Amino acid sequence: MADRIDRDDVSGTETTGHEWDGIRELDTPLPRWWLYIFYACIAAAVVYWVLMPAWPLANGYTRGVLNWSDRRNVAAEVQTLEASRAPMFERLARASTSDLANDPELQEFARAAGESVFGDNCQTCHGAGGAGAPGYPVLADDVWLWGGSLDEIEQTIRVGIRSGHPDAHMSQMPAFGRDRMLSAAQIDDVTEYVISISAARRRLGPNAQAAARGAQIYGEQCAACHAATGAGDRAFGAPSLTDDVWLYGDSREEIRRQIELGRNGVMPTWERRFDAGTIRALAYYVHQMGGGEADRPPVAASATPALDQAQGSQAATDATP
Repeated sequence: MADRIDRDDVSGTETTGHEWDGIRELDTPLPRWWLYIFYACIAAAVVYWVLMPAWPLANGYTRGVLNWSDRRNVAAEVQTLEASRAPMFERLARASTSDLANDPELQEFARAAGESVFGDNCQTCHGAGGAGAPGYPVLADDVWLWGGSLDEIEQTIRVGIRSGHPDAHMSQMPAFGRDRMLSAAQIDDVTEYVISISAARRRLGPNAQAAARGAQIYGEQCAACHAATGAGDRAFGAPSLTDDVWLYGDSREEIRRQIELGRNGVMPTWERRFDAGTIRALAYYVHQMGGGEADRPPVAASATPALDQAQGSQAATDATP
């Protein structure tokens, strides 16, 4: 004898026979349209397995009848894009600073390409728009080490700073505290003196007595690089101490910590990764952020080779005893 079918008294729908707290579970069948769509999805999946790459194997994957490859297609599109941009990058690499200044089309291309390269490779450290971060200099102001002209920025990007490149910019801030070159008290005094000759004195209010003691230590230990006035020498990577721009932080504690630890950051060389046109585009974008300097005028050549020869002969005569 067949089991009796249990139906809901209200809806007339069969139940599953399960009941909780007087509530019976209905066994409502799925809508036909939903089932058709479900079956169609299964059929489409089988067709996809046949046509497209789908199943992983021990040493690869099933290629599919169409042999489709997103990786190959993207590589081809990138190659096509690079080929279309190559003439402009070649123009940019060959262009002098004056050529670039007088070519709006090339300027626009350099700015767009440089922005893209900066966003992909430099923004992580230097921040959006070159805003910088502790240990990573601001690129949007007018304070530069190693020079702020287009050619000088390009050179810095090309060789890097302490990067291991043969021509890399090199400088070394001693760790006066870590290496026990100065005592803690002496570092405190030098810190106060550095603050006293900087624009930060209005914010931090240096201790005059400590600054006076630190002046002699500064002259003995720091003036060789940063100059007696604190003006620095950016050609050798020695920053000015007279402004209120600090790479690792502008508080009294951070200024002291830099004297104590002598932190020296590293900027990578991009010469091995980017071609000349890409480096020029990146340099132009950084230069245009707001603080780029004008290039130095070229040294004037003598009027004629004959004049050069005559001047050389006269100098030799004057030098003869």
